[in-house]
Amino acid sequence: MSRIVTVLSLCWSCLLFYAGLGLFLSGFLLVRVELRSRSSCRETPVPATRGDHQETGFSQDDSSCWMSRRFSRAVVLVIDALRFDFAKYNPENRDPKPYENKLEVIYHTVVSKPEHARLFQFRADPPTTTMQRIKGMTTGTLPTFIDVGSNFASTAIQEDNLIQQLVQNEKKVIFMGDDTWEGLFPNTFFKSFPFPSFNVKDLHTVDNGILQHIYTTVEGKDWDVLIAHFLGVDHCGHRYGPHHPAMAAKLSQMNKMLRSVIGQLQNDTLLVVLGDHGMTNTGDHGGDSEEEVNAALFIYSTLPLFEIKHTEDPDVVSQIDLVPTLALLLGVPIPYSNIGMVMVDMFISKPKLDDNQYLEQAKALHINIIQVNRFLESYSYAAKDLPVTKLKYLKELFSTAMAEYNDLIENMQVSQKFVTDQDFHTRFQKLLTTQQHYLRETKEICRESWAQFNPAHMLCGIILLAATCVHCFLVSETAATFESLYKQLLLYPVIWGLAAGLTVYIWMLTSDIMVEPLIICCWVAIGSHVSFHWNFWRLKLNNDHIAKKLIQSSNAGIQWKWKSLLKFLVPLGILLLRCLAMFSNSFVITEGQVVSFLLKSIVTFTILKLKWNGKLTSYYLNTPFVPEVQKNSGSISYKRESFYLIGLLVAFLLCVLFSSNFYNCREELVDCEPSSFLKPLSRLNDSQQRNFHYILTISSLAALVYLIRKWFLHYGNLNSSHLVVFFVRLGFPFIVFCLCCYWAVNAAPEETSIKLQELTKKIAIVVPGIIFVLIMTGFLIVLWNPITVFVKDNRQSDETLVPPYKGCPEMEDDSLYVVPLIYRKMQQSMSTYFNDNQIKTRTVAAYGLGTVYSAALLTVLALLTLLLIMLHNERMSLAFLLLFLEGFSFLEIHGTARNLSLQSDNTGYFSVPWYAVTAWAFSATQFFYATGHQPTFPAIQWNAAFVGFIEGHSTNILPALLVGMNTFASHILFAVIFLR
Repeated sequence: MSRIVTVLSLCWSCLLFYAGLGLFLSGFLLVRVELRSRSSCRETPVPATRGDHQETGFSQDDSSCWMSRRFSRAVVLVIDALRFDFAKYNPENRDPKPYENKLEVIYHTVVSKPEHARLFQFRADPPTTTMQRIKGMTTGTLPTFIDVGSNFASTAIQEDNLIQQLVQNEKKVIFMGDDTWEGLFPNTFFKSFPFPSFNVKDLHTVDNGILQHIYTTVEGKDWDVLIAHFLGVDHCGHRYGPHHPAMAAKLSQMNKMLRSVIGQLQNDTLLVVLGDHGMTNTGDHGGDSEEEVNAALFIYSTLPLFEIKHTEDPDVVSQIDLVPTLALLLGVPIPYSNIGMVMVDMFISKPKLDDNQYLEQAKALHINIIQVNRFLESYSYAAKDLPVTKLKYLKELFSTAMAEYNDLIENMQVSQKFVTDQDFHTRFQKLLTTQQHYLRETKEICRESWAQFNPAHMLCGIILLAATCVHCFLVSETAATFESLYKQLLLYPVIWGLAAGLTVYIWMLTSDIMVEPLIICCWVAIGSHVSFHWNFWRLKLNNDHIAKKLIQSSNAGIQWKWKSLLKFLVPLGILLLRCLAMFSNSFVITEGQVVSFLLKSIVTFTILKLKWNGKLTSYYLNTPFVPEVQKNSGSISYKRESFYLIGLLVAFLLCVLFSSNFYNCREELVDCEPSSFLKPLSRLNDSQQRNFHYILTISSLAALVYLIRKWFLHYGNLNSSHLVVFFVRLGFPFIVFCLCCYWAVNAAPEETSIKLQELTKKIAIVVPGIIFVLIMTGFLIVLWNPITVFVKDNRQSDETLVPPYKGCPEMEDDSLYVVPLIYRKMQQSMSTYFNDNQIKTRTVAAYGLGTVYSAALLTVLALLTLLLIMLHNERMSLAFLLLFLEGFSFLEIHGTARNLSLQSDNTGYFSVPWYAVTAWAFSATQFFYATGHQPTFPAIQWNAAFVGFIEGHSTNILPALLVGMNTFASHILFAVIFLR
């Protein structure tokens, strides 16, 4: 019965936690409604005007709709992670960095042909991950952060997009490169040459595959739009960073490719070269820092395309603005959900001859605003999340722009002339300003609304989470009597919670309100909380024993209560201080340092409190009837305990101090330099430095496994012949050997032969697979028989005294199953009998009996540690060694302090003080930062998803599991250690 009550209580507590967390996330994670409507040529925003384009340079034929097309072909080259300064060229830079001044063909083309080419600063909207950027550059919408998780296994885009419009209008679209496009647009392309994209350590497979097909395709005629997505620059950033010589080689390769493609272009072909996002100085991306959102956009045509400008600063273009621009230039409808604005500079026919360019720009913007207004009307009706006042404001701007355009066109038709006089020139400029203002305002309002948090949901979620924490605390305080009170504290709250949820469900149905399961679960949690607290405090006040103590408490009792209250409030006060600090932006940015300070403070306070309370003074020194000999030994014990605690405290503080060398930097801290240990060995250019750090890495791993093995030997848990002992003896060293081989392959330089590259690629798949299998085998062995006790007597040499392991106990009386049973066997074997007046005693020796539980947990902990080390950067092995040393030091401090406190306290061995729980939680958080993590998207170590799976995944379940284990490695390990 006790086990059922415990399991039900844990399940119900989890439900309460998930209800509060789900309500908070519903207000924090941003979701945008996707419309399935599509644009078509039948729904033309403006009537066709064939005769108006005879002198504009825009060709009008039956294949164009909405607006006469300017180009019949387009080549779109996506260079993944092409940061703007990668494409910018500075001829005065005599000492360029590896990523500078490599794309010289862009610079020379812009300088020599300013009417044909231009370089833009391509502004990306976060999150800056590839899938979200492709989605934004094809639909013209703003993806939200909720889409980030689908970056591994991309699902097909359901919204109207530029690719679908091209195909529906009988354009032959050929794709080559990153196979993410195949997942987003399945069975869409006329021809497709996809290549696996998830192996970030492979810099050449995708790019070389594209180069095999791109030149022959451009020379051919059986295509309309060619899309090529290069990945070498992005992968080079992930593997080496932008400051590595490999980045210079990869950008030089892109420069050579661009020069060849430009030389093959026909007169009716538009070239678009763009980066989907940038990268940080460490080669990562996903966030909203300047380095991540500033990409490059280069546009070139053999025909005059731009008006000559004499400004040196490049224009800033939003990525979604490319969608309506390409759609109208190629003569296809703008996607239905687009909120981007056409790049008016590209709608100029003959800038040197006349001012007719303003007419084309006004028509393009006119079509654009009609399409955006249609989307806003449909979206506001479907989603209801755009503010009504903002929609009214946009409607007024739209009406003004439409009225100005219609009035100007009517005046032109009456005057029977082009826009040549100053009056029309001024009016067209004013019209363009009004149209662009409407489109900019629409984009900003949509961005604000889709990035608008729901404070009510977030606040209610926090309240539910806090109430659940209080619920768990009260249950833990009444653990001894919880079984007898399970009806009042578990059954009744469950019934009341379900009744509240059912009532809300019926009310939603009868009131024609959309039923939301999350809201119902939250009301279930609220009803449960109200019932639990009502019953708990009612029982508390009606308890006669407690009431008498409250009334008849003496001064000593009051003093004892104040001490107990202080002992309870100090650690929880520090925990509350840490929670309140999360509401300060400064503390959030420097959370790693804040947690380290609080951790060191609470552990130091624990030892100082022992000194202040006189607990470090030996028990014998305060006892008047103890002999002097024992008092002298007590004095020695006192000194030994004091020095031991001081040594442990010094070791603990040193581990916290050294672990700060592995911290990463948030993008808000401009002057912060991330730890050099975050760079993998492959990024180190100096071979001697790389060899030194490789030796340090494997030495740290070997030291970690050696300390674990030393612990087993010290407590006698390696004397048995059980399978788990055999695995600890041989399995752990073999896993370490495999990890060393895997790291050696990863640290190998890129400049190797093709055969050696194929061999290293196979090793990068096979060796992690072997490690996965060995670790899973170890878990199964521990689950099958975790006993490592060796019992031997003077008559036998086997382990017949050790009972066979039969799994988990079925009855509560067998909760201490292993140790009591072995002890009874030993007691029965120690038979004493008389023979010829001589006593003969049978002696029995037991090895590892005192650590029979800890040994099994330590085995599981070691397996988890080896797995998590493999999912991290190889240089993090030293951080994991510090993690173990810090955890051991704190456990020893806690154990010693607990033993000293038991001399005067009435608490038992199995009651865990709150300072230990708080400090342990701080340690887990502190090593979250000490393993190179930060609670930001760029700091997520996505490479963990591809350890052993360099070809990618078919679903996002396994990569999500691997990345989650990598991210929360410290929390996982400290949770397992705490079980000891």
